[in-house]
Formats: sequence, C-alpha cells, structure tokens
Amino acid sequence: MSKTAFIFPGQGSQYPGMGKELADTFGVARHLFEEADDALGFKLSALCFEGSESDLKLTANTQPAILTTSIAVLKVLEQETDQKADYVAGHSLGEFSALVCSGAFSFADAVKTVRARGTFMQEAVPVGTGTMAAMLGIERDILEEICREAAEGDVVSPANFNSPGQIVIAGSVAAVTRAIEIAKSRGFRKAMMLPVSAPFHCALMKPAADRLAGVLDTVAIGDVTTPVIANADAAPNNDKDRVKPLLVTQVCSPVLWEQSVTAMCALGVTKFIELGPGKVLSGLVKRISKEAILANIEDVAGIKTAGENA
Repeated sequence: MSKTAFIFPGQGSQYPGMGKELADTFGVARHLFEEADDALGFKLSALCFEGSESDLKLTANTQPAILTTSIAVLKVLEQETDQKADYVAGHSLGEFSALVCSGAFSFADAVKTVRARGTFMQEAVPVGTGTMAAMLGIERDILEEICREAAEGDVVSPANFNSPGQIVIAGSVAAVTRAIEIAKSRGFRKAMMLPVSAPFHCALMKPAADRLAGVLDTVAIGDVTTPVIANADAAPNNDKDRVKPLLVTQVCSPVLWEQSVTAMCALGVTKFIELGPGKVLSGLVKRISKEAILANIEDVAGIKTAGENA
C-alpha cells in the first residue's frame, strides 16, 4: 500500500501576495488569516497579501507568514478534497506547520510560537557576525572535516542536509569564509554565501533555543495523530512528550531533510504533497528520490488538481 506525506516549506519560500487568492476564494482560508491577525495583534494577512519582499524577509515576519499560508492551504485541501497524510514533515520552520497538521499544536499557539522563534533566532547573533553558505558536490564526511579545519576557535558546521550534494553550513562569518576557501582549494568550486540574516541551525543559536524552551513551556501539546518526521533525528514521532525537546534541539542542530525524505520512502511513502508557498521542497525530494510522485499546492489551481487526483 503506497503512502502519502504532506511536507511543509521553511524560510526562503515566502513571496509577496502568498495566500491572497486562497483567502479571496475560500472562507476557511480567510478565517485562518483572521485568526493569525488576532493571535499576533497585527495584520499578518496584510503582510502576506500586500507586504514588500523586504518586510517578508525579516525572520520574525517570515516564520508566521509561511506557517499561516501553509495551514491555510491545508485547511482548504481538507475541506475540498479527500487527500490524507500517513506522515508529515517540514523543513525547519515547516516542522511547526507539520505539528499543526498532526494535531500536536493549535494554530494560534503555533503562529505565536514561531513569531517568537523568529525574533529569538534573529536576536541570538548580532547582525553581520554570522552567515550561511551552500556547499555543493561535497560529501558529508569531507565537509565536516573542512568545517573542523576552518573553525579555528569559531563556530562553523553543517546546518541543512538538503539533498545529495547540497549541504548548507552555518557559523561566524570568518569561519564560514575560511570553509569556502578551504573547499575551493580542494577543488570544490561550487560554494556560495547565502543572503540570510543569521546563522541558523548551529551552536550560535543556543540563546534562541533557550528562549524558545521558555515559550514552549507555556504551550499545551495535543496528541500526535499523524507521525511527524522530526528534523533533529529524521525519525517518525507520535509521542507528544517528545515534541518540545525535539523543537528545542532543532534550533541548534542541522536539519536532516535528506535523511527525513529517505526515511519516509523506507516507510512506504511514494507521494509527497508540498503545502504552502513555493516548490523548494518538491525540488529537493526529486533529487533525493527519483521515483517519488510530487505535487505542490499553494493556490486555487493546485487545490483543483489535488481534488482531481485524490
């Protein structure tokens, strides 16, 4: 029996106008954006529908904006089709969307938590002192060795294992720069700095992890009705008591996306449906599993296609 996974995008998938067509067309999506506005005390809906690219790029805005758009897509999909997930997963921030889908988080709690998480991650490191870089075509063990050599007392380490041959590193600007230079000196020419505002998923995020733990202490976790493949260990979790520790660990640990997709394939998943803005995860899954059946849903046309293929 083939299985289906719903996957939810993370930071970098945002774009101005996301979610507007769905909210204009479906009451359930419109109500969800209104719920986000009420929970946050400001017009997140206006930020998504009419905000500038630069405003949407601010981490404290990006995280609740992507989560809300993703859950709006989910709510419409549930209302309009019979599509169901056997497993759910999300990339970094997207893990919170997956946890809403699974029943572990209420939407209001999730959107408030990721607003705080974005703020904490931005404030963990002074702007301009940390960065990330995409390292292409380098095996994991070689890249880990390059990071150890480049560190020189600073922090630099793998932050995202995205797909075969695409690993992102994070750390202090000096150490990441040294890692790129070492990689190029060894013949790995495809290494580039990413336009990010902070070095996510490395040890420099420890202050953000500690502050997030404090916020999560105030949040009630419900039963996990659909297993969530966690970023931190790439394994299915349906134990509500593990949800918070896994989310805290995730802030300073690499996102094991390639390993998560491989794990889902091993569990019998053949179809991956990306819910939310953009097609980033669909592209990564295609590189991880050539046989995977892919769909991404972010607008009315995507919902219509999903209904026909249910």
